[in-house]
Amino acid sequence: MENVTTPPILGGIYCNSLTDYSRFVTREVHIGDVPMGGNNPIRIQSMTTTDTMDTMATVEQTIRMVNSGCEYVRITAPSMKEAENLANIKRELRSRGYNVPLVADIHFTPNAAEAAARIVEKVRVNPGNYADKKRFENIEYTQLAYQAELERIYKKFKPLVNICKEYGTAMRIGTNHGSLSDRIMSHYGDTPRGMVESAMEFIRMCEDMNYYNLVISMKASNTQVMVQAYRLLVETMVKEGMNYPLHLGVTEAGDGEDGRIKSAVGIGTLLEDGLGDTIRVSLTEDPEFEAPVARSLAERYAKRTVKEELCQTIDAGSLSYNPFSYERRNTSVVQNIGGHHHPVVMLDVQAENLKDPYFLNAVGYRYDAGLDKYNLADQAADLVYLGDVLPSLSFPGNLRQVYNYQTWLNLKDKQNCFPLFLATEYVDTAVKDPSINLLLVNALHFDEAFLKSLGDHVILVLETSAEHGMAEQRTFFMKLQAAGITLPVIIRRNYKNFSNDDLMLYAATDLGALFTDGFGDGIWITKEADQDLALVNSTSFGILQATRTRISKTEYISCPSCGRTLFDLQETTQLIRSRTDHLKGIKIGIMGCIVNGPGEMADADYGYVGTGPGKITLYRGKQVVKKNVNTERALDDLIDLIKEDGNWTESLR
Repeated sequence: MENVTTPPILGGIYCNSLTDYSRFVTREVHIGDVPMGGNNPIRIQSMTTTDTMDTMATVEQTIRMVNSGCEYVRITAPSMKEAENLANIKRELRSRGYNVPLVADIHFTPNAAEAAARIVEKVRVNPGNYADKKRFENIEYTQLAYQAELERIYKKFKPLVNICKEYGTAMRIGTNHGSLSDRIMSHYGDTPRGMVESAMEFIRMCEDMNYYNLVISMKASNTQVMVQAYRLLVETMVKEGMNYPLHLGVTEAGDGEDGRIKSAVGIGTLLEDGLGDTIRVSLTEDPEFEAPVARSLAERYAKRTVKEELCQTIDAGSLSYNPFSYERRNTSVVQNIGGHHHPVVMLDVQAENLKDPYFLNAVGYRYDAGLDKYNLADQAADLVYLGDVLPSLSFPGNLRQVYNYQTWLNLKDKQNCFPLFLATEYVDTAVKDPSINLLLVNALHFDEAFLKSLGDHVILVLETSAEHGMAEQRTFFMKLQAAGITLPVIIRRNYKNFSNDDLMLYAATDLGALFTDGFGDGIWITKEADQDLALVNSTSFGILQATRTRISKTEYISCPSCGRTLFDLQETTQLIRSRTDHLKGIKIGIMGCIVNGPGEMADADYGYVGTGPGKITLYRGKQVVKKNVNTERALDDLIDLIKEDGNWTESLR
């Protein structure tokens, strides 16, 4: 076996350090003249949405993608004709001076993969459907039958591996949560462990044939599943002496703000742990809009300082939480914060016009001047911080106001108003609120005795100024758990020196990583005065939605489109959104073709899948309800299905 250099994992965890930033070093894989892994920068890639048989359209889109920052370009090859046309696409690109490595995306068709591997620099195969079966059948496999299936797959897979070795072609073994084979599903279930084993089987086959030019991915539309699967993958690979580079991505993330936040939560959580060698942000938008988002995520780590002397070895057995399975931290309840209550959203409104009740429209409270009352939206903030500023208006009764302690102390009317203490203030005064007291603590300073002395009505506000603040705050949470301290915690992060776009991406990364691990009873993002308050509010709720910790709106699991797509995904997604986005908590999968159909939207309540030109098939969960519905009628039929299940409410718009 070829020598594989694998760095040690501190304490047997899935990454180098849980307490500071340290990039996990993988083996270097050569993909054309753009190597990945090792000490190379995190690479950026995307996928074309054109018909692969339309050579010029694919070439033109590829050029736009390269100019937007893509270092690899993936192109679908669903059959032999598309695989063979990759040669024409590559030839035209090279003639125009574009040497970007091309990646053939393969599902179901080994012969197309074998043809493509002779042309492009890399092929992507999905172990769930490359030579395995996906018919949604629950089959009981004996150990003998299971092994027989593996041997059959090995025979089908071996020719591709031999071609890749001969031509120097790299391969991505890309597992998707929604397209695990019936064999894997029957043995492991629809789980992160099943995703890992699906990939590991193919990796072991490659190593058996002395082929190591591999990249691995574990994609899902559910960010918790995606993060857990990648972590399990690294842990498993390390145990077997492997360190293949990782391709990170959240499938079917959607479009706009939602798609960006969801992608940043999944990808960013892993980048924070030092994992990831290439990124693809999957948005239901033109692919040239994906690379800048991925670049913003990746560049943050190119600038990050590695302070190895601060890394603390943490033994896997002593961890106070399970990074491979979601479980929310057990906390006491302070009124409706903590315990089983969903995380709260807190906003800083000091810089707003506190004489104008309409400013609260931005945070989910729509003022009706005629009735002199507020109407609550689904994304209505729970607390607002006013510091030392006294407003000239009456706030809605269910919107709590937080003031600095001395200002709160001097309020004549403290109804629905609560103090924010510094530690010294809290110790030095006997005057506290009888129900809620917020206490500002820095994640760097953990005082177990002091924290254990606090009363039953204290909520910690955890802040950090560290460059790698997520790990510092995570360490604080781990210490709380180890000490048996159950005080609820609102996580605060400051993004005053960032653009609105970077604020959204970085907050989703830093805070999303903590909520993904079950930490946090509230979220508080602070901003510059000229930054958009509505964006901060929607980002806060978007992070909670993406981490599945607080559902406040409809979720759309929509694929990013490719050459297999059978309708205009962007237009269709917006049309479906326009009629269903008031259905709080419903998940709707919108898939361009059957490849990304029932499998990739496995987490959705309803599915809208292209199955032919002008034809849509509707799903309830994974079950087909209506086949080959005309496009003109399909949305109405989807709404009728939702109504039939009792999940429809009329929009108040």
